[in-house]
Amino acid sequence: MVTVHYFMLPRESSNSSQLDTLTPVNQPGFSRTGYTVVAVCLGIIFVFGFLNNFLVLLVFARFHVLRTPINLILLNISVSDMLVCIFGTPLSFAASVYGRWLTGVHGCRWYGFANALFGIVSLVSLAVLSYERYNTILCCSKADVSDYRKAWLFITGCWLYSLMWTVPPLFGWSSYGPEGPGTTCSVQWDQHSPETRSYVICLFVFCLLLPLFLMVYCYGKILIAIHGVAKINQTAAQRRETHVLVMVVSMVSCYLLCWMPYGVMALLGTFSVGIVSPTASVVSSILAKSSTVLNPIIYVLFNNQFYRCFIALVRCGPEPPAHLTLHTEEGGAQQDCIPMGSYGAAFSPDSPDSFGTQTHTSVHGGNKTLVLVVHCTS
Repeated sequence: MVTVHYFMLPRESSNSSQLDTLTPVNQPGFSRTGYTVVAVCLGIIFVFGFLNNFLVLLVFARFHVLRTPINLILLNISVSDMLVCIFGTPLSFAASVYGRWLTGVHGCRWYGFANALFGIVSLVSLAVLSYERYNTILCCSKADVSDYRKAWLFITGCWLYSLMWTVPPLFGWSSYGPEGPGTTCSVQWDQHSPETRSYVICLFVFCLLLPLFLMVYCYGKILIAIHGVAKINQTAAQRRETHVLVMVVSMVSCYLLCWMPYGVMALLGTFSVGIVSPTASVVSSILAKSSTVLNPIIYVLFNNQFYRCFIALVRCGPEPPAHLTLHTEEGGAQQDCIPMGSYGAAFSPDSPDSFGTQTHTSVHGGNKTLVLVVHCTS
Protein backbone atom coordinates (compact mmCIF):
# COMPACT_ATOMS: atom_id res chain seq x y z
CA MET A 1 0.00 0.00 0.00
CA VAL A 2 1.37 3.38 -1.01
CA THR A 3 0.76 6.19 1.44
CA VAL A 4 1.28 9.81 0.49
CA HIS A 5 1.97 12.38 3.20
CA TYR A 6 2.18 16.14 2.68
CA PHE A 7 3.95 18.76 4.70
CA MET A 8 3.97 22.52 4.19
CA LEU A 9 7.22 24.44 3.90
CA PRO A 10 7.22 28.05 5.16
CA ARG A 11 8.86 30.63 2.93
CA GLU A 12 9.95 33.96 4.31
CA SER A 13 8.74 37.10 2.59
CA SER A 14 9.12 40.80 3.25
CA ASN A 15 5.79 40.87 5.04
CA SER A 16 5.62 37.69 7.08
CA SER A 17 6.21 33.99 6.98
CA GLN A 18 3.57 32.21 4.95
CA LEU A 19 2.85 28.73 3.67
CA ASP A 20 3.61 28.80 -0.03
CA THR A 21 4.58 25.29 -1.03
CA LEU A 22 2.97 21.94 -0.63
CA THR A 23 5.40 19.08 -1.00
CA PRO A 24 4.65 15.34 -1.17
CA VAL A 25 7.07 13.12 0.72
CA ASN A 26 7.52 9.40 1.38
CA GLN A 27 6.36 8.31 -2.07
CA PRO A 28 7.80 4.87 -2.84
CA GLY A 29 7.01 3.82 -6.38
CA PHE A 30 6.90 7.33 -7.93
CA SER A 31 10.42 8.19 -9.02
CA ARG A 32 12.05 11.22 -10.59
CA THR A 33 11.57 9.50 -13.94
CA GLY A 34 7.87 9.28 -13.21
CA TYR A 35 7.68 13.02 -12.63
CA THR A 36 9.55 13.60 -15.89
CA VAL A 37 7.12 11.43 -17.85
CA VAL A 38 4.18 13.28 -16.32
CA ALA A 39 5.78 16.63 -17.17
CA VAL A 40 6.28 15.57 -20.81
CA CYS A 41 2.67 14.39 -21.11
CA LEU A 42 1.31 17.59 -19.57
CA GLY A 43 3.55 19.68 -21.82
CA ILE A 44 2.19 17.93 -24.91
CA ILE A 45 -1.38 18.36 -23.70
CA PHE A 46 -0.81 22.04 -23.01
CA VAL A 47 0.74 22.78 -26.42
CA PHE A 48 -1.76 20.87 -28.55
CA GLY A 49 -4.75 21.70 -26.37
CA PHE A 50 -3.98 25.41 -26.55
CA LEU A 51 -3.29 25.35 -30.29
CA ASN A 52 -6.38 23.29 -31.17
CA ASN A 53 -8.77 25.44 -29.17
CA PHE A 54 -7.07 28.65 -30.32
CA LEU A 55 -7.61 27.59 -33.95
CA VAL A 56 -11.30 26.92 -33.22
CA LEU A 57 -11.69 30.39 -31.69
CA LEU A 58 -9.76 31.96 -34.58
CA VAL A 59 -11.91 30.25 -37.22
CA PHE A 60 -15.07 31.25 -35.36
CA ALA A 61 -13.92 34.88 -35.20
CA ARG A 62 -12.84 34.92 -38.85
CA PHE A 63 -15.96 33.51 -40.54
CA HIS A 64 -19.40 34.99 -39.94
CA VAL A 65 -21.12 31.93 -41.38
CA LEU A 66 -20.18 30.02 -38.21
CA ARG A 67 -21.96 32.41 -35.89
CA THR A 68 -25.07 30.32 -35.42
CA PRO A 69 -26.77 29.49 -32.11
CA ILE A 70 -25.71 25.83 -32.07
CA ASN A 71 -22.11 26.75 -32.88
CA LEU A 72 -22.09 29.00 -29.82
CA ILE A 73 -22.32 25.83 -27.74
CA LEU A 74 -19.30 24.45 -29.59
CA LEU A 75 -17.55 27.73 -28.86
CA ASN A 76 -18.40 27.39 -25.17
CA ILE A 77 -16.71 23.98 -25.12
CA SER A 78 -13.56 25.44 -26.68
CA VAL A 79 -13.55 28.38 -24.26
CA SER A 80 -13.79 26.11 -21.21
CA ASP A 81 -11.07 23.82 -22.59
CA MET A 82 -8.88 26.84 -23.34
CA LEU A 83 -9.29 28.04 -19.75
CA VAL A 84 -8.16 24.64 -18.49
CA CYS A 85 -5.09 24.88 -20.74
CA ILE A 86 -4.24 28.39 -19.54
CA PHE A 87 -4.97 28.18 -15.82
CA GLY A 88 -4.62 24.48 -15.05
CA THR A 89 -2.16 22.55 -17.16
CA PRO A 90 0.86 24.89 -16.73
CA LEU A 91 0.66 24.68 -12.92
CA SER A 92 0.48 20.88 -13.06
CA PHE A 93 3.40 20.90 -15.49
CA ALA A 94 5.48 23.02 -13.09
CA ALA A 95 4.58 20.74 -10.17
CA SER A 96 5.75 17.73 -12.20
CA VAL A 97 9.03 19.44 -13.11
CA TYR A 98 9.85 20.42 -9.51
CA GLY A 99 8.28 17.38 -7.86
CA ARG A 100 6.00 19.40 -5.63
CA TRP A 101 3.08 21.81 -5.72
CA LEU A 102 4.39 25.39 -5.88
CA THR A 103 1.46 27.70 -5.11
CA GLY A 104 0.71 26.70 -1.55
CA VAL A 105 -2.36 25.17 0.01
CA HIS A 106 -4.64 28.11 -0.85
CA GLY A 107 -3.44 28.22 -4.44
CA CYS A 108 -4.01 24.47 -4.68
CA ARG A 109 -7.56 24.88 -3.42
CA TRP A 110 -8.46 27.55 -5.97
CA TYR A 111 -6.71 25.63 -8.72
CA GLY A 112 -8.84 22.58 -7.86
CA PHE A 113 -11.98 24.70 -7.93
CA ALA A 114 -11.15 26.25 -11.32
CA ASN A 115 -10.19 22.89 -12.80
CA ALA A 116 -13.44 21.32 -11.64
CA LEU A 117 -15.50 24.32 -12.81
CA PHE A 118 -14.11 24.41 -16.35
CA GLY A 119 -14.13 20.62 -16.67
CA ILE A 120 -17.78 20.27 -15.70
CA VAL A 121 -18.75 23.15 -17.99
CA SER A 122 -17.16 21.23 -20.86
CA LEU A 123 -18.91 17.98 -19.92
CA VAL A 124 -22.34 19.56 -19.56
CA SER A 125 -21.87 21.53 -22.79
CA LEU A 126 -21.20 18.28 -24.66
CA ALA A 127 -24.52 16.92 -23.37
CA VAL A 128 -26.36 20.15 -24.20
CA LEU A 129 -24.90 20.08 -27.72
CA SER A 130 -26.22 16.56 -28.24
CA TYR A 131 -29.69 17.60 -27.04
CA GLU A 132 -29.73 20.65 -29.30
CA ARG A 133 -28.77 18.53 -32.31
CA TYR A 134 -31.45 16.01 -31.39
CA ASN A 135 -34.05 18.75 -30.97
CA THR A 136 -33.13 20.45 -34.26
CA ILE A 137 -33.04 17.32 -36.43
CA LEU A 138 -35.73 15.09 -34.95
CA CYS A 139 -38.36 17.59 -33.83
CA CYS A 140 -40.65 19.87 -35.76
CA SER A 141 -38.80 23.08 -35.04
CA LYS A 142 -36.88 24.94 -37.71
CA ALA A 143 -33.44 26.13 -36.64
CA ASP A 144 -33.57 29.93 -36.46
CA VAL A 145 -30.02 31.16 -37.05
CA SER A 146 -30.95 34.66 -35.91
CA ASP A 147 -32.31 33.65 -32.50
CA TYR A 148 -29.45 33.38 -30.00
CA ARG A 149 -31.57 33.51 -26.84
CA LYS A 150 -31.91 29.75 -26.51
CA ALA A 151 -28.19 29.18 -27.07
CA TRP A 152 -27.21 31.80 -24.50
CA LEU A 153 -29.72 30.27 -22.09
CA PHE A 154 -28.08 26.87 -22.55
CA ILE A 155 -24.60 28.32 -22.07
CA THR A 156 -25.60 30.23 -18.95
CA GLY A 157 -27.24 27.08 -17.62
CA CYS A 158 -24.01 25.11 -18.16
CA TRP A 159 -21.97 27.57 -16.11
CA LEU A 160 -24.57 27.84 -13.34
CA TYR A 161 -24.93 24.06 -13.17
CA SER A 162 -21.16 23.71 -12.89
CA LEU A 163 -20.97 26.38 -10.20
CA MET A 164 -23.72 24.59 -8.27
CA TRP A 165 -21.53 21.48 -8.03
CA THR A 166 -18.07 23.06 -7.66
CA VAL A 167 -18.74 25.76 -5.03
CA PRO A 168 -19.81 23.43 -2.13
CA PRO A 169 -16.26 22.11 -1.44
CA LEU A 170 -15.21 25.70 -0.73
CA PHE A 171 -17.75 25.76 2.11
CA GLY A 172 -17.23 22.38 3.74
CA TRP A 173 -18.98 19.76 1.60
CA SER A 174 -15.76 17.88 0.81
CA SER A 175 -12.71 20.03 -0.03
CA TYR A 176 -10.10 20.79 -2.69
CA GLY A 177 -6.49 19.81 -2.27
CA PRO A 178 -3.56 17.89 -3.78
CA GLU A 179 -4.25 14.49 -5.28
CA GLY A 180 -1.98 11.58 -6.09
CA PRO A 181 1.72 12.48 -6.01
CA GLY A 182 0.96 16.21 -5.74
CA THR A 183 1.18 17.17 -9.41
CA THR A 184 -2.41 18.38 -9.54
CA CYS A 185 -5.18 19.56 -7.23
CA SER A 186 -8.80 18.49 -7.24
CA VAL A 187 -11.54 17.25 -4.96
CA GLN A 188 -9.83 15.35 -2.15
CA TRP A 189 -11.51 12.04 -2.88
CA ASP A 190 -8.86 10.19 -0.85
CA GLN A 191 -10.50 11.51 2.32
CA HIS A 192 -13.02 9.04 3.70
CA SER A 193 -15.42 11.30 5.58
CA PRO A 194 -19.19 11.02 5.01
CA GLU A 195 -19.16 14.51 3.43
CA THR A 196 -16.53 13.54 0.86
CA ARG A 197 -18.22 10.26 0.01
CA SER A 198 -21.64 11.84 -0.51
CA TYR A 199 -20.13 14.65 -2.61
CA VAL A 200 -18.12 12.31 -4.83
CA ILE A 201 -21.19 10.13 -5.43
CA CYS A 202 -23.27 13.18 -6.42
CA LEU A 203 -20.49 14.47 -8.66
CA PHE A 204 -20.17 11.07 -10.36
CA VAL A 205 -23.91 10.73 -10.97
CA PHE A 206 -24.93 14.28 -11.88
CA CYS A 207 -21.78 15.55 -13.61
CA LEU A 208 -20.48 12.40 -15.32
CA LEU A 209 -23.16 9.75 -15.78
CA LEU A 210 -26.09 12.09 -16.45
CA PRO A 211 -24.37 13.95 -19.34
CA LEU A 212 -23.20 10.58 -20.73
CA PHE A 213 -26.72 9.11 -20.70
CA LEU A 214 -28.11 12.23 -22.38
CA MET A 215 -25.46 12.05 -25.11
CA VAL A 216 -26.07 8.34 -25.74
CA TYR A 217 -29.85 8.84 -25.88
CA CYS A 218 -29.81 11.86 -28.21
CA TYR A 219 -27.17 10.58 -30.62
CA GLY A 220 -28.73 7.12 -30.51
CA LYS A 221 -32.11 8.51 -31.57
CA ILE A 222 -30.48 10.51 -34.37
CA LEU A 223 -28.63 7.43 -35.58
CA ILE A 224 -31.78 5.28 -35.51
CA ALA A 225 -33.70 7.89 -37.48
CA ILE A 226 -31.01 8.22 -40.13
CA HIS A 227 -30.75 4.44 -40.35
CA GLY A 228 -34.44 4.43 -41.24
CA VAL A 229 -33.70 6.99 -43.93
CA ALA A 230 -30.95 4.81 -45.37
CA LYS A 231 -33.43 2.01 -45.98
CA ILE A 232 -35.34 4.29 -48.34
CA ASN A 233 -32.55 6.26 -49.97
CA GLN A 234 -29.56 4.00 -50.57
CA THR A 235 -27.12 6.71 -51.66
CA ALA A 236 -26.86 10.02 -49.83
CA ALA A 237 -28.60 8.74 -46.70
CA GLN A 238 -26.21 5.82 -46.33
CA ARG A 239 -23.24 8.15 -46.54
CA ARG A 240 -24.82 10.37 -43.92
CA GLU A 241 -25.57 7.34 -41.73
CA THR A 242 -21.93 6.28 -41.85
CA HIS A 243 -20.81 9.81 -41.04
CA VAL A 244 -23.16 10.05 -38.06
CA LEU A 245 -22.20 6.58 -36.83
CA VAL A 246 -18.49 7.44 -36.84
CA MET A 247 -19.28 10.78 -35.16
CA VAL A 248 -21.34 9.17 -32.38
CA VAL A 249 -18.83 6.40 -31.70
CA SER A 250 -15.96 8.91 -31.62
CA MET A 251 -17.72 11.34 -29.30
CA VAL A 252 -18.92 8.74 -26.81
CA SER A 253 -15.59 6.87 -26.89
CA CYS A 254 -13.68 10.11 -26.28
CA TYR A 255 -15.96 10.95 -23.37
CA LEU A 256 -15.50 7.50 -21.82
CA LEU A 257 -11.75 7.42 -22.42
CA CYS A 258 -11.10 10.85 -20.93
CA TRP A 259 -13.48 11.02 -18.01
CA MET A 260 -14.63 7.58 -16.92
CA PRO A 261 -11.20 6.45 -15.57
CA TYR A 262 -11.03 9.60 -13.44
CA GLY A 263 -14.54 9.06 -12.10
CA VAL A 264 -13.84 5.42 -11.30
CA MET A 265 -10.56 6.31 -9.57
CA ALA A 266 -12.35 8.91 -7.47
CA LEU A 267 -14.99 6.38 -6.38
CA LEU A 268 -12.38 3.73 -5.60
CA GLY A 269 -10.26 6.22 -3.68
CA THR A 270 -13.26 7.40 -1.69
CA PHE A 271 -14.54 3.98 -0.62
CA SER A 272 -11.31 1.93 -0.52
CA VAL A 273 -8.21 2.82 1.48
CA GLY A 274 -4.91 2.46 -0.38
CA ILE A 275 -6.34 0.86 -3.51
CA VAL A 276 -5.50 3.81 -5.79
CA SER A 277 -1.77 4.28 -6.30
CA PRO A 278 -0.19 7.64 -7.22
CA THR A 279 0.50 6.28 -10.71
CA ALA A 280 -3.15 5.34 -11.30
CA SER A 281 -4.21 8.75 -10.00
CA VAL A 282 -1.85 10.58 -12.36
CA VAL A 283 -2.83 8.51 -15.40
CA SER A 284 -6.55 9.16 -14.88
CA SER A 285 -5.86 12.87 -14.36
CA ILE A 286 -3.81 13.08 -17.58
CA LEU A 287 -6.57 11.32 -19.52
CA ALA A 288 -9.09 13.86 -18.21
CA LYS A 289 -6.85 16.76 -19.27
CA SER A 290 -6.36 15.18 -22.72
CA SER A 291 -10.00 16.00 -23.47
CA THR A 292 -8.82 19.57 -24.16
CA VAL A 293 -6.86 18.16 -27.11
CA LEU A 294 -9.43 15.67 -28.39
CA ASN A 295 -12.62 17.74 -28.09
CA PRO A 296 -11.75 20.36 -30.73
CA ILE A 297 -10.49 17.66 -33.11
CA ILE A 298 -13.63 15.51 -32.90
CA TYR A 299 -16.24 18.25 -32.69
CA VAL A 300 -14.66 20.29 -35.48
CA LEU A 301 -13.65 17.40 -37.71
CA PHE A 302 -17.26 16.15 -37.77
CA ASN A 303 -18.71 19.64 -38.21
CA ASN A 304 -18.73 20.33 -41.94
CA GLN A 305 -19.07 24.08 -41.42
CA PHE A 306 -16.01 24.36 -39.20
CA TYR A 307 -14.05 22.00 -41.41
CA ARG A 308 -14.75 23.99 -44.58
CA CYS A 309 -13.95 27.25 -42.81
CA PHE A 310 -10.73 25.81 -41.41
CA ILE A 311 -9.64 24.75 -44.91
CA ALA A 312 -10.53 28.23 -46.20
CA LEU A 313 -8.46 29.78 -43.39
CA VAL A 314 -5.45 27.60 -44.22
CA ARG A 315 -5.72 28.41 -47.93
CA CYS A 316 -6.48 32.09 -47.24
CA GLY A 317 -9.64 31.62 -49.29
CA PRO A 318 -13.01 33.36 -49.19
CA GLU A 319 -15.78 32.56 -46.76
CA PRO A 320 -17.50 29.23 -47.57
CA PRO A 321 -21.10 29.23 -48.84
CA ALA A 322 -24.17 28.76 -46.73
CA HIS A 323 -24.89 25.53 -44.90
CA LEU A 324 -27.87 23.23 -44.57
CA THR A 325 -30.03 22.74 -41.51
CA LEU A 326 -32.63 20.04 -41.07
CA HIS A 327 -35.93 19.74 -39.28
CA THR A 328 -39.07 17.69 -39.63
CA GLU A 329 -42.67 18.65 -40.11
CA GLU A 330 -45.84 16.59 -40.09
CA GLY A 331 -48.04 17.10 -43.10
CA GLY A 332 -45.87 19.98 -44.29
CA ALA A 333 -46.76 22.22 -41.35
CA GLN A 334 -45.05 22.79 -38.04
CA GLN A 335 -46.92 20.99 -35.31
CA ASP A 336 -45.96 19.04 -32.23
CA CYS A 337 -42.54 17.43 -32.34
CA ILE A 338 -42.60 13.99 -33.92
CA PRO A 339 -39.55 11.74 -33.88
CA MET A 340 -38.50 10.68 -37.35
CA GLY A 341 -37.83 7.17 -36.18
CA SER A 342 -41.51 6.66 -35.41
CA TYR A 343 -42.67 6.94 -38.98
CA GLY A 344 -39.56 6.61 -41.15
CA ALA A 345 -38.12 9.45 -43.22
CA ALA A 346 -36.45 10.18 -46.49
CA PHE A 347 -33.43 12.35 -46.99
CA SER A 348 -33.37 15.17 -49.42
CA PRO A 349 -30.48 15.71 -51.82
CA ASP A 350 -27.18 16.86 -50.38
CA SER A 351 -27.79 20.44 -51.42
CA PRO A 352 -30.84 22.46 -52.49
CA ASP A 353 -31.32 23.55 -56.05
CA SER A 354 -30.44 27.16 -55.35
CA PHE A 355 -29.59 29.43 -52.47
CA GLY A 356 -32.50 30.08 -50.16
CA THR A 357 -34.71 27.26 -51.42
CA GLN A 358 -36.29 24.55 -49.34
CA THR A 359 -36.40 20.92 -50.37
CA HIS A 360 -39.22 18.77 -49.03
CA THR A 361 -39.24 14.99 -49.04
CA SER A 362 -42.24 13.13 -47.72
CA VAL A 363 -42.72 9.64 -46.37
CA HIS A 364 -46.11 8.21 -45.54
CA GLY A 365 -46.55 6.06 -42.47
CA GLY A 366 -50.08 4.97 -41.67
CA ASN A 367 -52.32 8.02 -41.60
CA LYS A 368 -49.50 10.45 -41.04
CA THR A 369 -46.96 12.04 -43.32
CA LEU A 370 -43.52 13.07 -42.12
CA VAL A 371 -41.74 15.76 -44.09
CA LEU A 372 -38.02 16.35 -43.74
CA VAL A 373 -37.21 19.91 -44.71
CA VAL A 374 -33.77 21.14 -45.70
CA HIS A 375 -33.23 24.87 -45.17
CA CYS A 376 -30.36 26.68 -46.78
CA THR A 377 -29.19 29.40 -44.39
CA SER A 378 -26.28 31.77 -44.31
